Amino acid sequence: MSSRDTILQRLRNRSGGELSVPECDFSVLQRPVSSVAERVEQFQKTIESVHGEVHRCARDSWIDQLASILASRGARSLLIPSEHQIGRALRESAENGLPELLIYDEPIESWQPHLFNEVDAGITSTRGGIAETGTLILWPTPEEPRLMSLVPPIHIAVLEASELYTTFHEAMLAQNWAAGMPTNALLVSGPSKTADIEQTLAYGVHGPKELIVLVIE
Repeated sequence: MSSRDTILQRLRNRSGGELSVPECDFSVLQRPVSSVAERVEQFQKTIESVHGEVHRCARDSWIDQLASILASRGARSLLIPSEHQIGRALRESAENGLPELLIYDEPIESWQPHLFNEVDAGITSTRGGIAETGTLILWPTPEEPRLMSLVPPIHIAVLEASELYTTFHEAMLAQNWAAGMPTNALLVSGPSKTADIEQTLAYGVHGPKELIVLVIE
């Protein structure tokens, strides 16, 4: 009998009866019911505490606000999704004072230097947000690869106010994450930051220096 068989046989012969799985109790994660307006307020307060920036927008004017924000930063280019409705809307409004629109529509190997050195800002959609922690949920796709949110110095995220959840647990249940997830799911809470050097918190060291959230109400 091999060592493996010996160990398995000992496990089979153990005393104490069958082990039972304890019942899951998620009551500690439950929060009082809140309105959309209350969740937006909580989200804004939380993410701004870690240097995120929130702009509350109307559906018919968010592109104008975006153009103004980018102009104030002197952004010369904006990386947009190739097929997502956000990309289509921006291409249709290219004359609204927006900077040069770039589309991530080729393999990273062929334009990596351009992406890392010449793109000033990138804009992505979101899967939703978490009010309690001031967190954005991003599900990268071929049209919106994860580098769109991780590389440009300015990351702009478009968040529907109706898709803002109180807790992470609530978001997972409401969106049925158990049914399937992407290869990468990103949880973003503010611009990039690190405390690796002498435990001093620094922002924008390895990723976007700014995170700007456009909340569509």
